Amino acid sequence: ATVFAYNKQKSYKQERRLLKEQKEEAERFDSLLDKKSKLQTEMYLWSLYHIDSDMQEREEAMEELDTEKQEHEKDANAKAKLLKEAKKQASAARRQVSAAEKKRVKLASAVDELEPSIIKNTEEIKNLSKKVKMDEKQLTKTKKEAETHDQTFAALEKEIAEYKETLVELESDYEEVKRGATGPDQVTLTEEQEAEYERVREAAAAASDKPRRKLTLANRKLSNARAKAANLAQEYEEVKNRRDEAARDVRSFTERKEKLSESLDKTKKDLTKTERELQAIQKSAQEAQMRREQLDTKIEDINVKLRDAKDDRRKNKDEERLLQAIASLKRHFPGVQGRLVDLCRPTQRRFNLAVTVAAGKDMDAIVVDTKQTGFDCIKYLREQRVGTATFIPLDSIQVPSQDNLERIRGMTEKDGRFRLAADVIACDETVKRAVLYAVGNTVVCDDLDSARELCFGNGGSRSGQSSQSRLKAVTIGGAVISKAGTMTGGVTSEDSSRAGRWDERELVQLREEKEKLENERAELDIASTEDRRGSRGAALSHATKIEELRNNLGNLRNRDQYSKSDLEYTSKQLKEKTALLASTEKQLTKLQKQVDDAEKEVESLNKSVNDAIQEVKEAEDEHLGPFREETGLQDLRAYEEAVGKSRDDFNKKKRSIMEHITKLEQQKEYEANRDFKKPIAQHEKRLKDRKAKLAAAKEKQKELLEDVADAKAKLADAESVVKEALDKEKELEEDVQAAQTAFNEAEAERVRVSKAINAAESAIERLRSKLHETLQKARVEEVDLPMETSEEDPTQSQRSTRTSQRSQSSQTDDEDDSEEEIAPLTQGTTTSATQHFSQAEDARNVRERRNASKIDFSKLNPRLKQRLSDREEKKIRKGFEDQLAKVAAEIEGMTPNMKANEAFDKVTQTLKDSGVDFDKAKADSRKALAEFQKIKARRTKRFNEAFNVIDEALKTIYTDMTKSSKHPLGGNAYLSLDDTEEPYRGGMKFNAMPPMKRFRDMEQLSGGEKTVAALSLLFAIHSFRPAPFFVMDEVDAALDNVNLRKVCNYINRRSQTDFQCIVISLKDMFYERSQSLVGICRDVGTNSSKTLTLDLQKYDEVQDEETTAASSARGQKRSRSSSTSAGSRKKRSSSESAGTKQ
Repeated sequence: ATVFAYNKQKSYKQERRLLKEQKEEAERFDSLLDKKSKLQTEMYLWSLYHIDSDMQEREEAMEELDTEKQEHEKDANAKAKLLKEAKKQASAARRQVSAAEKKRVKLASAVDELEPSIIKNTEEIKNLSKKVKMDEKQLTKTKKEAETHDQTFAALEKEIAEYKETLVELESDYEEVKRGATGPDQVTLTEEQEAEYERVREAAAAASDKPRRKLTLANRKLSNARAKAANLAQEYEEVKNRRDEAARDVRSFTERKEKLSESLDKTKKDLTKTERELQAIQKSAQEAQMRREQLDTKIEDINVKLRDAKDDRRKNKDEERLLQAIASLKRHFPGVQGRLVDLCRPTQRRFNLAVTVAAGKDMDAIVVDTKQTGFDCIKYLREQRVGTATFIPLDSIQVPSQDNLERIRGMTEKDGRFRLAADVIACDETVKRAVLYAVGNTVVCDDLDSARELCFGNGGSRSGQSSQSRLKAVTIGGAVISKAGTMTGGVTSEDSSRAGRWDERELVQLREEKEKLENERAELDIASTEDRRGSRGAALSHATKIEELRNNLGNLRNRDQYSKSDLEYTSKQLKEKTALLASTEKQLTKLQKQVDDAEKEVESLNKSVNDAIQEVKEAEDEHLGPFREETGLQDLRAYEEAVGKSRDDFNKKKRSIMEHITKLEQQKEYEANRDFKKPIAQHEKRLKDRKAKLAAAKEKQKELLEDVADAKAKLADAESVVKEALDKEKELEEDVQAAQTAFNEAEAERVRVSKAINAAESAIERLRSKLHETLQKARVEEVDLPMETSEEDPTQSQRSTRTSQRSQSSQTDDEDDSEEEIAPLTQGTTTSATQHFSQAEDARNVRERRNASKIDFSKLNPRLKQRLSDREEKKIRKGFEDQLAKVAAEIEGMTPNMKANEAFDKVTQTLKDSGVDFDKAKADSRKALAEFQKIKARRTKRFNEAFNVIDEALKTIYTDMTKSSKHPLGGNAYLSLDDTEEPYRGGMKFNAMPPMKRFRDMEQLSGGEKTVAALSLLFAIHSFRPAPFFVMDEVDAALDNVNLRKVCNYINRRSQTDFQCIVISLKDMFYERSQSLVGICRDVGTNSSKTLTLDLQKYDEVQDEETTAASSARGQKRSRSSSTSAGSRKKRSSSESAGTKQ
């Protein structure tokens, strides 16, 4: 009761607070409406004032721009002539440069052609000079040898005699040394044998003389062959270097040729591209002009259609806000389809008004897929404070049945005057239910008489139709006969406006198409710098581009000619270098062959030297062999060792002397047979020929150098001519550039002025359109503008107009006058952009200016009349719009309750009365709380008593059940409460710690440990309120033998004093410790169960360690167990356990 009274009083307070807010909101709503009206009036006065001022300024600026444009056109024409003359002179200079460059290239080619001949001649002179020097040196050497020939021969004879005397002395010395060195026990040669030995050795030396001379000759030939191979290798390297240099030249010229070819190909491509661009720009100029004319024609056609349709409709801010809200809903909720008016349309234009009246306000409703989507949309609109809307959920609306529609369709299809409203509406199948919901079974009639006939019958009474078969009829003119029989006629302006919304779609499409065409027209104007009244600017721009492309074309052609000349010269040089490379390659191959032959010769001579050495050895063995057999001195080496070093020295010296004597004798024989006249004659003849060739080569070199000097002089002259022509061309190009710059500046000024004129005309047109839109918007938004009461001077700068709300009941003459005043304002928006307010002959402009001259601007704040910049003007306009938007948002978000003041007083009195009831309820609540606290305390006390007893018993029992010889202290178990204040409202935790194990949750204990803990808790609870006996069904299933023994011992001990147990088990340990057994088995004879009992107290004679358990078991009152015959008690029972007891 207290809560009810409190909530009742709270609800009254909330209602009072809400009514107070509504009261304040109603007062604020009135003030906001006044504020909005003043802001709108001030904003429109400010806009119209500045529009009128801007139009006057634009007209004055137009006259100045026209004069300036004529002056700039004259200046541009003059500078265009100067530019044309300068380009003509520059073209002539380019031709002169081209001719001079051709001549220079030709002379450079001639100089380059002489260079290989000079190089070849220089190399020839160098080789001849080198060979002449070698021949002269050889001739001098030969002559010197001829002069000293006699002296050399006498010296050789004298030297031979001296060496023979030295040999005799050496032999005598050796004999003395041998006699002193030979012992008595050694095999020695007699004197005759020694002499024979010497003779044999001399004979062997003589016999080997010829092979030795052959060996010497072979060595000499080998040396000459090696020298020849070295010379050939050196010449091979020189030719190879020349070959590499020629190859580098070939690669260089090849790369240059490739680059020139690429440059030539690129130049040709640029030529082709430039020619195509020239053709394309010419074609583009023609196409742009044709497209511009087509766009002008289409825009004019659309303007005519818009004028015919009186395109003066404007959406107010509420409708724009609603459309924005619908777009937002579509983004947030996929089930939103849109407004019904946007999702359907009449099949014919004449049904627009009938469909609008038939659907009523549902035509503005929003179609959604489900009811939940509608709730979500309503919630979204409320949160965003964007207004209200009606929603049609497709899944829950009720529509006329198909049978009913077919019945009405069959009844009306015979008469062409009637048709179902649903049949004259075209829509998608997904929104067909929404259309049926909006129009129902309404019938569209041609006129009111046919509608009356349908609803009331021919007799004019309604007796012909039952109440259930009555129809709603709507005429094409908008009259309605409801199902109740009421008739409504006439059409309001709102109905006409709503019926014309489908026409507005077409007008919107026309406006969008017009905007696209105007944008395309503007892009063409920007691209071609064309003014809006002709194509002169575009033609001039295209002409400039064409002239530039033609100049580029001429330059590319000159570059093509230069590249061809250079490519021809490079190809010629490449051909010569390629021939030189082939020649050196051929010579190199020949030299390689000669080098290989020389190396083979060296190898052959090496073999000959080895063969000669072998022949010398064989000749010596031929004489020394018999001597060894005759003397019995088989080992000449031992003899030699006995003789010792003296013998070696003697032989070495003697051999050296003999070889030298032989060599001197051969040289003497060579000198005696030598002829010096023939070699000297050959050397002189070869030297004379080479000197003659050298002189001829030098003479040819002189001629070539003269030709090169002459060609280089001509080339220098040609280069100076080219330089002068280039300087002149550069000067003329600078003149052309200056003239082009001057022309471009003049043209830019002309274009700038033309653009300024276009901009001014566009600005005037925009101002006229802006004036019209502002006045129309003011009429639509019902803004009261202050009007002048008396006629003013027409020269005043302040002009005014007034929008008036015309009522539906105005007289025909007044409506005609109003239409006559509005028509100029509407038609003014489609006036050509080239017309402005200075055209006094335009009657429409005159009428529009006359309509704009009636507004009183005296009430406008002087601060707002000041001329402002665009940024400041935008700032002020934004300030007005922000204030209006803020005020409108506040108004839109307000739902004022005009009866809030009266309701507020009533709720205040009711609130005072509810205070007494609340105080009484609080007193009753305090009494009930006191009684509750007493019961709560008693309940808590009883619970704690039971909990404490069970907790203490649990600790003792768990310790006894887990105690053993290894763990005399046993385990630990305890209970804990989640809420000690009100324990019966919270949970209880049971924790057990087996012996020698750490604390852990019960879920982590093993199955046997959980069983022991559960039995402990069971026995502890039993200790608080003991039961007569326990029945345990296979509680030992998860226990091992150790834990099973502990449980058995504990039950044995407790059963003697506290309780009785009946245990159903499969374990032998329970059987052995029980007082009696009961078994269930099958009686085959009777085909039924049979009971077997056994008293175990007769068999209590067991071993000593079981005596204690048996004596404790005698104190039990009764313990029974059921066992199975399969694997339970093998010693005492073979019956099958069925899990029952007796």
